[in-house]
Amino acid sequence: MLSILKKEINSFFASPVGYLVIAIFLVLNGLFLWLFKGNFNILDYGFADLSAFFLLAPWILIFLIPAITMRSFSDEKKQGTLELLLTKPISISHIILGKYFAALALIIIALIPTLLYVYTVYQLGNPMGNIDLGSTMGSYFGLFFLVAAYTAIGVFASTFSSNQIVAFISAVFLCFFIYAGFEGIADFTFSDFIDQLGMKYHFNSMGRGVLDTRDIIYFLSITIFFLMLTKLTVNSQRQ
Repeated sequence: MLSILKKEINSFFASPVGYLVIAIFLVLNGLFLWLFKGNFNILDYGFADLSAFFLLAPWILIFLIPAITMRSFSDEKKQGTLELLLTKPISISHIILGKYFAALALIIIALIPTLLYVYTVYQLGNPMGNIDLGSTMGSYFGLFFLVAAYTAIGVFASTFSSNQIVAFISAVFLCFFIYAGFEGIADFTFSDFIDQLGMKYHFNSMGRGVLDTRDIIYFLSITIFFLMLTKLTVNSQRQ
């Protein structure tokens, strides 16, 4: 698994992809949070908190994470190297996990610089330090679990086709539906249960600063479910 992990990370940073993804994520967040006028601008908001960032980030990541994961298996299929990879003395599970953790590591690297936002808002508070750190840290934990789930969905979608665009669109659709689709259905049917099936409900719950085991189990279940689907799909294609 480590050899696959290193290979994938090296491929990200050997090309502009890794740097471009990190730059786009940070630039987009920076523009909306600090420069553009609107509901996301922290300086215009008037309160020392990062709720705008945690409202915006999941939507940006819905597009960025599929852009990273779309090549995981589709590129292997296109180049005809998937069959060769599957013949090597390494299990399918290790191949999948190596690709998964490489993509996850890249997104985490992109998230680390955003901790500067916490320091900035901390300094801007009146009085200084007037920020709800519990809610902020809870939201970061929620964002991490959300990223883990998005990445698993993206890797799964990359097994659909040798065409990376198909993999990208499929991943965006799945991430969007599981994040916000259930909320839309719940609003139409007035069902709290359906709302709780969506990632947005559990992400917002963790953003309140309380790490409920139900929210953690939910995100872990989504992540493991899609990784298992990936394994089943790769197995079926192998045969």
